[in-house]
Amino acid sequence: MRFHAVFFDVGETLVHPVPSFPELFAMVLAERGYDRDGSDVAAASAVVRRRFSDAARTDDRWTLSPERSRAFWVEVYREMLETLGLPSQDGLRVALYERFTQLSSYALFDDVAETLDRLDQVVSTLGIVSNFEAWLDVLLDALDVRDRFDVRVISGLEGVEKPDPAIYRLALERAGVEPECVVFVGDNPEFDVDPPARLGMVPVLIDRHHRYPEHEGHRIDDLRSLPSLLETL
Repeated sequence: MRFHAVFFDVGETLVHPVPSFPELFAMVLAERGYDRDGSDVAAASAVVRRRFSDAARTDDRWTLSPERSRAFWVEVYREMLETLGLPSQDGLRVALYERFTQLSSYALFDDVAETLDRLDQVVSTLGIVSNFEAWLDVLLDALDVRDRFDVRVISGLEGVEKPDPAIYRLALERAGVEPECVVFVGDNPEFDVDPPARLGMVPVLIDRHHRYPEHEGHRIDDLRSLPSLLETL
């Protein structure tokens, strides 16, 4: 095995809202008396990735404090609610923010534990590099996987966000590995493919929702495919 480490993104790579982001969003709406189908919410949720991209472009480091995070997500939810034809001034945004910051709203994907077990047998270091608020560390502990990762670089704790090269270099430094010996796995090409590739890491796109069928690089739709893929790289 040529690789010494595997780094992961977290949101929608290892961890997801329960039962999913659109479904949980729709559940909160239903609790407030608004009926919207999960597929409608899924379409409206395109704004999330756009806002991630906009924040990176404008250097709006939204994960670095609870205040910044709240402002970011409340604005995201406002746009989504407007797209869904719903009011954004009756407490809905706050209700959504509160639900999506509860630890109980998250779970590991079904393929994570098995994959980590297999990777432990073939690489020396597992790590995470995530744009996430500081409470991600607590969430990973609650999900019983925090100690599976020797390296944890969480933007809300480190003061730097993807796609800034510094966040990936920090993970490399802590792992004590050269970039060409690292595989980086994530669901967003803008943050998890292009930047680590520029540093010399080998990116693998986890495309669970088949958003990127034309992706020309390494692409999987189930994390359990990763150990076998590593043997071929």
